[in-house]
Amino acid sequence: MMSENKIKVRIPVQGMTCTGCEEHVIKEVKPQISHAGDYDLVVIGSGGAAFSAAIEAVQQGAKVAMVERGTIGGTCVNIGCVPSKTLLRAGEINHLAHRNPFLGIETSAGPVDLAALVKKKNELVDTLRREKYIKLIDDYGFELIQGEARFMDEKSIEVSGRKISAKGFLIATGAAPEVPDIAGLKEIDYLTSTSALELKELPKRLAVIGSGYIAMELGQLFHNLGAEVTLMQRSARILKTYDPEIAEAVTEALTEQGIHLINGATFVRVEQDGEVKRAHIMVNGENQVIEAEQLLIATGRKPNTAALHLDAAGVKVGNRGQIIIDEYLRTSNPRIYAAGDVTLGPQFVYVAAYEGGVAAHNALGASRKVNLNVVPGVTFTNPSIATVGLTEEQAKAAGYEVKTSVLPLEAVPRAIVNRETTGVFKIVAESETLKVLGVHIVSENAGDVIYAATLAVKFGLTVQDLRETLAPYLTMAEGLKLAALTFDKDVSKLSCCAG
Repeated sequence: MMSENKIKVRIPVQGMTCTGCEEHVIKEVKPQISHAGDYDLVVIGSGGAAFSAAIEAVQQGAKVAMVERGTIGGTCVNIGCVPSKTLLRAGEINHLAHRNPFLGIETSAGPVDLAALVKKKNELVDTLRREKYIKLIDDYGFELIQGEARFMDEKSIEVSGRKISAKGFLIATGAAPEVPDIAGLKEIDYLTSTSALELKELPKRLAVIGSGYIAMELGQLFHNLGAEVTLMQRSARILKTYDPEIAEAVTEALTEQGIHLINGATFVRVEQDGEVKRAHIMVNGENQVIEAEQLLIATGRKPNTAALHLDAAGVKVGNRGQIIIDEYLRTSNPRIYAAGDVTLGPQFVYVAAYEGGVAAHNALGASRKVNLNVVPGVTFTNPSIATVGLTEEQAKAAGYEVKTSVLPLEAVPRAIVNRETTGVFKIVAESETLKVLGVHIVSENAGDVIYAATLAVKFGLTVQDLRETLAPYLTMAEGLKLAALTFDKDVSKLSCCAG
């Protein structure tokens, strides 16, 4: 733990807004923190938001404690991003081995040993949890307190019979799978996104209730490993908040791969007969029965707030139990802040980490507003789905007159040589200035491409800026430039690399 910190000021660079400010060190001083209570900051939770906050607060000279009731590391490393993405990669390799698109190369794959895959997944999770979370506790010198935290009053909590007071608190307890109210569901053995990643045997058939990003990622994972997968959802189409072109491209891709999609379903009841689960649904007025060895519930997540006794602290929650915060991440109790999934904001670990840092500063006396105007999102299916900024509908609702370009993936050279051309690039721009308002992509490596689009939206670049910027040939990122050219050109009639 450092006893001194560098205090920085942000000095605007000529011709740039504050987002382009440079940071300059002006002096080194001890932070002036008014120590009140047992700690300056108590962080409840140990995920991305919690660790970001604890580290930031320690670096500001604060005395910090972290309270965790279960496994250190939160959702991302333990049961979310890390385990699901490593298994998704395994599934993609198995899928390619069975459906290699290149004539002249013979590939094959034997039966999947799911237990072995899960064992290696768990070893990776253990390593990252140790290196990226547990080890940092000693490196930064904050205290870990194991146990369930519950508020006793507005300025103290109890953990395993110990009363703890602090100048400020941060609630970063995350969220857990939400289970819908469907008749019979409580009486059967079903999977959630957590337990699905611990299966040791591959089911022959998997039925999934839900079609959000978790449902699609895990559905495709098990499909690629060899299961027959059916995705069922209530809405008329998947990705109902996305632009129609994006939903259509994803629907086409999943259908081509052999995943069965059922939209507009009403869930009547579920039941279990031996090892077989049955979902009784109604679609277009007709009854259907979907049978599977495993049933996965992936209908969203709920915040982990029930055990905190928030009423005792005067902390208000919303109708789903989410903690209500202001633009400073402050709750209705000015001593208590909240960050990450527990607020039901954008549920990405990088958002949680950003919010944790902001909340730590504010809990120690700063007044930083959180800024989530430009948040990229990625769904790690294949093709992947990446989006940033406004959809066409959102832009119109916000009062913009818009122009759009829609570029099918079959016009992107990288996709052509990969022999994977199902997908799309879409740019939403303000009609007069052609300022980029949103970018939406369905393609391989869309998550890598979206960072460039995020910069374009954040810094107010125009379609012309994208046109005039060199893009390396035979990369998926070139699709962004081609989509910009599509506003007034037929890119199918351009020579290679021509702009």
